[in-house]
Amino acid sequence: MPKQVSAIAYIFIALFSSGLPAKAYQLEGPGEFDCSTHAVVAPPPKVNAASQTLLISLKSNLGRLIGTNEIITQLKSPGKPLTLKDSSGLIYTASNINLKWKPILLEKPIKINRKVIGPFASFESAEAIAKKIRKNDKCVAIANPKLWEVWTSSDKIFPKEIKFKNIIRTIKYQSMPFLVTQNNEFQLLGEIELTAPDGLKWDGGVYMGPFLIKPNAYGTWTLIEKVSLEKYLEGVVPYEIGSSAPLAALSAQAILARTWALANIKRYMIDGYHLCSTTQCQVYKDPSKVGSRIKNAIQQTSGKVLLWNNQPIHAFYHASNGGVMAGVEEAWSMTSLPYLQAKIDGYKKIFKFFNLPINTNQLKSFLLQDKFLYGTDHKLFRWTRILKGEKINQYLKSALIDLKSPQEINVLERGLSGRVVALEIVDSDKDSKIVLKLDTIRRTFNFLPSTLFIVKKLEEGVWEFQGGGFGHGAGLSQAGAIDLALMGWQTEQILRHYYPGSHLRTLPENWIAP
Repeated sequence: MPKQVSAIAYIFIALFSSGLPAKAYQLEGPGEFDCSTHAVVAPPPKVNAASQTLLISLKSNLGRLIGTNEIITQLKSPGKPLTLKDSSGLIYTASNINLKWKPILLEKPIKINRKVIGPFASFESAEAIAKKIRKNDKCVAIANPKLWEVWTSSDKIFPKEIKFKNIIRTIKYQSMPFLVTQNNEFQLLGEIELTAPDGLKWDGGVYMGPFLIKPNAYGTWTLIEKVSLEKYLEGVVPYEIGSSAPLAALSAQAILARTWALANIKRYMIDGYHLCSTTQCQVYKDPSKVGSRIKNAIQQTSGKVLLWNNQPIHAFYHASNGGVMAGVEEAWSMTSLPYLQAKIDGYKKIFKFFNLPINTNQLKSFLLQDKFLYGTDHKLFRWTRILKGEKINQYLKSALIDLKSPQEINVLERGLSGRVVALEIVDSDKDSKIVLKLDTIRRTFNFLPSTLFIVKKLEEGVWEFQGGGFGHGAGLSQAGAIDLALMGWQTEQILRHYYPGSHLRTLPENWIAP
């Protein structure tokens, strides 16, 4: 019989009574690959054509300890009580559940020894480096403790151009969860399961679950929702494109969100779940608020994905491309993809005036153009930002870049679409300078909606950035897709326009996430 803990009548087995020494959940030693790079946690279940249950992180780094402070996590139900169960069989039922996180001394310290490459502005750029050095080495992992990094074993040898740092650490304590009742505290062991008949109130929404609370690779814990792929889309599509978009655009977004999820199923493998709920993945919020139009778009496209060589494509999309699509190599450290190429995004008339590649002089004229292009109604189709040197320096310091005072800002290189792929900042003494490349530009200068811009010095210490679009520019422009749908384009036409050569299909029956 499992141990029952009721909110009404507390019944505890003596194992959990006060006075017994707490036993911490042991992080697994060097792990199944014997890499000693991190604490290994159980991987998420495999996803294939028949089984499409996703583990989505609603909150990472639960229980992050600062000094000896104890942290409380509150779990609340909007209706019927929640039921919590840990791996020892302890069960607790209540409408409100409080967890307290405490540092617990491990029986045996864990030694971590790894090389770290990064940080990177995106998973895509980290993955590109990981692919270069992985080959058959299973001790290469992509992690996201705060920013994206590549972790390898300490004896890994890299090409000279790859910079890394050594991390050697002995972990003596682990943050552990304790169930807090009216009169007692009880340590929870292993993965924690949580069921919610009427849902879990979290971050302003209601999520149906079921849920897991499990350790990750960083010594903290993650609140995870188990959700089917189709249900997951109900929490993605309205927040990515908006529920008022035309049906053809909504359907295109549903197909892309489904394709993107399947292609990125191993994004958080190191932490024991599939995808996050933030902009580092696809924005996933309260699916209970989904409207009938979104549900119809998802149902009408059920199971449909974009394929290339029978694999889900890199289904990148963004808010506005400013009138010109980008190749993936303009956004991330990736090799060119045949279905994601630079191209002006507009009516045939526009090609009389502009063609690729777009250089700086042509871009000045292009940014004055608001006719014959798709998606011009987006509020960031054209934009201007004026910043002083002091503010720019703040952004640099936030990115851990130390310059005295910016003296010059120069575009060193543009991609085919005119986007900046290398930006130089020269210090006031002109002996120091840094070059930001690709997605690092917007990670450092997050005041820039896109990298499709020209920069001009207005006066000493003041620069003007004139640009177009919002996002990386690769793949579908949501503003453009809405325009095309309003003109009568069907979903498949829109997708063919933004991902030429890809195929709209259901997953092959033998497909397994690579």
